[in-house]
Parts: sequence; C-alpha cells; structure tokens
Amino acid sequence: MRIALGVEYDGGPFTGWQSQPHGHTVQDVLERALAVVAGVPVRTFCAGRTDTGVHALGQVLHFDTDVVRPETAWVRGVNANLPTAVAARWAVVVGDDFHARFSARARSYRYLLLSHPVRPAIMHGRVGWHHAPVDVTAMTNAAACLLGEHDFSAFRSSACQAKSPVKIMQHVAIERQGDLIVLDFTANAFLHHMVRNLVGALVYVGCGRQGSGWIETLLAGRDRTKAAPTFAAAGLYLAGVEYGPGWPLPAGGRIMAPLITSRP
Repeated sequence: MRIALGVEYDGGPFTGWQSQPHGHTVQDVLERALAVVAGVPVRTFCAGRTDTGVHALGQVLHFDTDVVRPETAWVRGVNANLPTAVAARWAVVVGDDFHARFSARARSYRYLLLSHPVRPAIMHGRVGWHHAPVDVTAMTNAAACLLGEHDFSAFRSSACQAKSPVKIMQHVAIERQGDLIVLDFTANAFLHHMVRNLVGALVYVGCGRQGSGWIETLLAGRDRTKAAPTFAAAGLYLAGVEYGPGWPLPAGGRIMAPLITSRP
C-alpha cells in the first residue's frame, strides 16, 4: 500500500531534507516518526528536496507499507512523534503508480524578502533581508523574461545534479506588502539553488545595481559566474506541489499553501 503525506516544516533546525548519517534532517525525523506508527522501518520519497534553512508549506512525500492504519493515524500518530518544527497535514492512500517526485506536474516556491535598513529579529530565519530599498516594478519587468522554457544555467548551483538545465517557468509574481517583498515562482521543476539565485539577481535589479534587461542577458549567457550571489536560504519556502486531477489528493491535486503574510 502506498501513502501520500502532506507536510510542513521550519527548515531552520535541520540540515536540509535529505537523510544524512547524523540523522538531523527533515527526512530523518519523519521516517523515525513513521516507523513508530508503522512498527517497522519506513522509507520516504519527496516532491522536492530542500536545503538547510529552507522551509516548506506544502511538501508532499510518499511511502510504501504493508501495515494498515487509518489515514488519521498517519497524521496524528506521526505528529505525536515529530519535533515541533515539523507537522503532517494530511495523508491519503494512493495507487502504486503515484510518485511524489515524478508524478508532480509543477512546484511553487515563495521567497519572502524584507527590505528594511535594520535586520530582522522576530522574523530572523523566516525572511531574507536586504538593507536598501528595492524597486518592485523594475524587478517585475526584469522577471518577465523568465516565463516559458529556458536554459537556466546562469541560475544553477555548481553542485546541481539535474540532467538538464532546461526548465519551464509557468508563473512569476512579485508583490510588495509594506517592507516585505513576496516573490512567487512556479515551474515544472527547479535546479539546485535556482530560486535563491534568481532572487539574488532580481535584488541587484531592484536596488539599481543592474538594469531590467540584465536578467535576460544572464539567461542568454548561461554563465553562473556572471550572475549575482546566491541569496539567503531563510526566506525560501516550498509553497506547493501540483499533481494531475486523477490523484485523490487534497484540493483536487493542487497543494498550494495560502499567502502566509498579510497586508499591514
């Protein structure tokens, strides 16, 4: 039997998603909690691996088990054995042909950027920070060229293991909410550090270090060394994963977290 599980987590206390020998990753704590409920070891597979300090509002994973439990047990029982920074939100039985990663049609990431002269304290670890004002209109104009199918090599980490740098960007939106800038990206898939590298480049445009046409130039050049530094992990959230309507997942297969900020 295959179970799909929706989870959210604060990435700050963990060294990323993927299991490590030290056992202090999101995958490690989830698998230990699932094993308590199942009574046997459980191996999980997620929609998108997140780095150290990156959060998730709508991560999706699946696991296989011969143990029969009510779907509510996979939520309440797992949560009873998880640290407070991780929570299962829902669980559903899916067919054996469902795969959290390979069945996904799109992923959405949200980056929260605080534009303020003073670094954050209460929001530390939850937002990225830039000390100078940024022009959201210039950033939006610059980001328009990202839509569609492109080679995103200029925004790819040197450690990226993806077979191809070509991805399809389906949606980009940048919105100001007081001192907070909300950047949303949806694509069929993302490269390692791609969103953080895009944010870094867009901040360069927003603060006037580069013109609006610079992003298009970077795309065409495909040279990571010409782009801006990778922005901080703290403001990045895996906001949702989209699957086809044939899967019995919540929200008709589209797992998209609501806006987590509000206007002042």
